[in-house]
Amino acid sequence: MVAATEQGTPSPPMRRWRDSAAAGALVATLVIACALALSGAPFVLPVLIGAIVTAFAALVRPRAEHRIAAERARSHETARAGIQAVMSGIADPVVVLDSQGNVTMFNSQAKVAMPQLVIGRSFSFAVRSPEVVGAVESVLRDGTVAETEFHEKVPVERSFEVRATPVRIDAALGADASGAIEIVMLFRDVTAARRLERMRADFVANASHELRTPLASLYGFIETIEGPAKNDPSAQARFLAIMREQARRMSRLIDDLLSLSRIELKEHVQPTEEVRLDSVLSEVVDTLTPLAQECRTKIEVDGLNRVLVTGDRDELIRVFENLIENAVKYGQSGGRVEVSIADAERAVSVTVRDYGPGIAPEHLPRLTERFYRVDVVESRQKGGTGLGLALVKHILNRHKARLLVRSELGAGATFEVVFPKSAPEAST
Repeated sequence: MVAATEQGTPSPPMRRWRDSAAAGALVATLVIACALALSGAPFVLPVLIGAIVTAFAALVRPRAEHRIAAERARSHETARAGIQAVMSGIADPVVVLDSQGNVTMFNSQAKVAMPQLVIGRSFSFAVRSPEVVGAVESVLRDGTVAETEFHEKVPVERSFEVRATPVRIDAALGADASGAIEIVMLFRDVTAARRLERMRADFVANASHELRTPLASLYGFIETIEGPAKNDPSAQARFLAIMREQARRMSRLIDDLLSLSRIELKEHVQPTEEVRLDSVLSEVVDTLTPLAQECRTKIEVDGLNRVLVTGDRDELIRVFENLIENAVKYGQSGGRVEVSIADAERAVSVTVRDYGPGIAPEHLPRLTERFYRVDVVESRQKGGTGLGLALVKHILNRHKARLLVRSELGAGATFEVVFPKSAPEAST
């Protein structure tokens, strides 16, 4: 923090000159008074007293002014230190600039967001944004509040709402009321809000698109049955089977959307019941065995010993149904899917591995996004809604668990769910 400049306080040479002048005046006055007294002048006593008082006042006044100025400077510094302490308690980045646009104060959050901040250096070196620099210039020019947005792409994408407010800190602290203007820059991080807005817009667009496709198919087949295939029973039967499948797909999509909404509503509430993970996996494997046989794939299980985790049984069934079903459908070319449990000291993990074509590295970070598919056509052909892994992610978030994905092209894919164990309580 930059210390306030002491205004109205004489420089050391000036103070020494005033002190010596006052002392000299006092000595000269005493000498003259003594000479008059020796000469027997009748008015010497009043003159002597008045001269002594005047000279003493002239000697004491500079010292009193110096003491008052020093106390004012200390009070000023203490007040600015208090401002700095208040700024440190603000969660958003805050920067204070002087009338030249140089940095005078900032809090720790501002230093994290803008590492180039340096006291006494121009603010434009720390934030290379024409919009923010323009806001500072606007405040200095017009003396009014300016607002703008600051977007940064590297090292990570961030967005800030910036508010630049003119203030006169020195005047507020009792200094000259006409003191120079300063600017308080408040940066409000809206990265999460902007990302959420974008996700909502994408979600609406994707959901609308996913529903529009089967609806268009149904509408087209209805027109065909009513028209060209009106008297063709075999064509009607074929089209009705397709329509039934499209209707099922819409039903699955709506069910997944509703499930996702329900899970998001209670994602912050961690389950408390004890669930046998081996029992959950056995039930899921039994349910998906007919599908595996249809896909000519064998589900192999290993390590299904009694293992307890804290969770919601229905939600965990949903997780492993999605993972094992995906492995069967998309990895069926490998001929088998392996499911195993590992009960380690610090965590319980469930691994689902297939030996299919694998997943390209560029797709791995986005697999749990809503409606994201590695192959859109194949996913729709296999009845996928694009929401399965998004559901898995949100359910595991509620269970404080993690999903790890490893894959290489031509070598299959491995999905591992890790449930951390709570640390044992220390004995008293």
